Amino acid sequence: MLLEVDNITLLYGRIQALHGITVHVNEGEIVALIGANGAGKTTTMRAVSGVRAIASGRIRFNGVDITRMRADLRVIQGICQSPEGRGVFPGMTVRENLEMGAYTRKDTGNIAKDMDHVLDLFPRLRERFKQAGGTLSGGEQQMLAVGRALMSRPKLLLLDEPSMGLAPMLIQQIFEIITEINQRDGTTILLVEQNAQQALSRAHRAYVLETGSIVKEGTGQELLHDPAVKDAYLGVA
Repeated sequence: MLLEVDNITLLYGRIQALHGITVHVNEGEIVALIGANGAGKTTTMRAVSGVRAIASGRIRFNGVDITRMRADLRVIQGICQSPEGRGVFPGMTVRENLEMGAYTRKDTGNIAKDMDHVLDLFPRLRERFKQAGGTLSGGEQQMLAVGRALMSRPKLLLLDEPSMGLAPMLIQQIFEIITEINQRDGTTILLVEQNAQQALSRAHRAYVLETGSIVKEGTGQELLHDPAVKDAYLGVA
């Protein structure tokens, strides 16, 4: 088991945002977290990446207890996040943004090869290679955010709302690339996504969150055909 999130709680001041969340991710899987706005999906992701400290519970990664480990050290361990809202460095070029993704790496000889691989995944970034990140379209910035995360050579890639604000054609393209990253490169992915149809179609397994708790879990296909999930998240009664 690559990631074990065991009964974690998390507070924002006096408000409890997570209530005993337990999630696991096996190596090579795509695991999705779905739910409405405010359900706790992004908060769970931030707990895994170390951006938010948990109040109780335990997080283990690759057999190591990382519960109290700093976020930057988790990147070195192999966890990297493509954040909600993209978070590209607007004044840096596409190339410089991608280089920042490899900041913690010591194997400098492989960085150029990995950048070529990212540019093969996202040909539009090759076209925009010397352009400032802040001048890219929303879809291009999303590609850059995912590409930057891949530059760290993650064992676990955290994708937070990769389809947010994108046109339908770009949403399809982004999810095809996510599947390719998983199937061709073998990268394990934890995916937070409001587009439940796409997320469940691509995920090996998934969890449904409501108000900081997990209310349902199963394979992607099981949840895709679950009447309650269809009614609440897929717009199908």
